[in-house]
Amino acid sequence: MSAGRTRRERRRPRRREVISVKRSTAIGMLASALSAPTIARAQGLTSLKLAGVPEESVLPVLWGQKSGMFRAAGLDVDLTPQSSGSAITAGVVGGSYQVGKSSIIPLVTAYAKNIPIKLVAPGGLYRSAKPHIAMIVRADSPLRTAAQMNGKTIGVSSIDDLYTLSMKAWMDKNGGDSSTLKFVELPLAAIEAALLSRRIDAGGSGTPQLQAALDSHDFRIFAHTYDAIAPVFMYSAWFAANDYIENDRSTLATFSRTERQAAAYVNSHPAETVEPLAAFT
Repeated sequence: MSAGRTRRERRRPRRREVISVKRSTAIGMLASALSAPTIARAQGLTSLKLAGVPEESVLPVLWGQKSGMFRAAGLDVDLTPQSSGSAITAGVVGGSYQVGKSSIIPLVTAYAKNIPIKLVAPGGLYRSAKPHIAMIVRADSPLRTAAQMNGKTIGVSSIDDLYTLSMKAWMDKNGGDSSTLKFVELPLAAIEAALLSRRIDAGGSGTPQLQAALDSHDFRIFAHTYDAIAPVFMYSAWFAANDYIENDRSTLATFSRTERQAAAYVNSHPAETVEPLAAFT
């Protein structure tokens, strides 16, 4: 996505455009999570390996890196993009990362399966009043209603992720039959190409990819399916392994505190965050 193609225009959005979220990165400490790799300390900095899906709720960490906030707090943060929260959860459990960002569903699933992970910092808020996540279709798609979507193929970042669950809930609440849907797993960056090639009928998308898709005029919003879950909810969070938390609580406390400080800054300075988010995505 080009940094010039900003999703943060101040004017009233056109009907085709997504209403850009006021980067509602949740501010408040939660807790932490699983396997504990050794932390390298070089030049007085504590090294932290992180992974996150390249979407808007990763911005506080990106800004903390760019602005030097993490280094000033004594942390050398290395952030790697990953395709899904499920892959990140596996990476944290396997010891590839000390901290990961995932949507809530893989974390709930991990908890239900007694995988010892805990939340260490908030991620992003979804708000119906300013939605930044949606299900999109081709601009020329005849699909307009839930009933018309019956039997169609939907592209999602991970099977049984929030895109999947929200689409099922939206279908059943709006006269469709979610049991007829077929879901295929695709990286979010591949959704537009899959729609244009007609391999899928609809696909999940979030800012910044969502605004870029709408700006191209090749796609339109089919539904804000997250509304079927709740008008406001935290959809992602940073987490770690229980063993790592026990071994270095002070490092995670510093990370959480600095991430929240960065969140407060990016919430009030959206224009400055376009370049780092564009580069990461």
